Amino acid sequence: MHVKVLFFGATAETVGKREINLVVEKDNIARNVFDDVLNQHPGLRSHKLLFAINKNYATGNEPVCDGDELAVFTAVSGG
Repeated sequence: MHVKVLFFGATAETVGKREINLVVEKDNIARNVFDDVLNQHPGLRSHKLLFAINKNYATGNEPVCDGDELAVFTAVSGG
């Protein structure tokens, strides 16, 4: 199955792209897919990351379905 992974801010700079398409195994969970992304782009590990699936924050236990949109981003701070 296919999913789109979006990168924002510093994560996009680290990866060098704003999005990638991945082929993942059927019946996968978010944690496994995000681990695959981190293995493909180890520079992301230097950031404190947040993850989302279809615009909802992800804990890692969610199922990933064909066509899902996953996002990798850093926490936003401000004042």
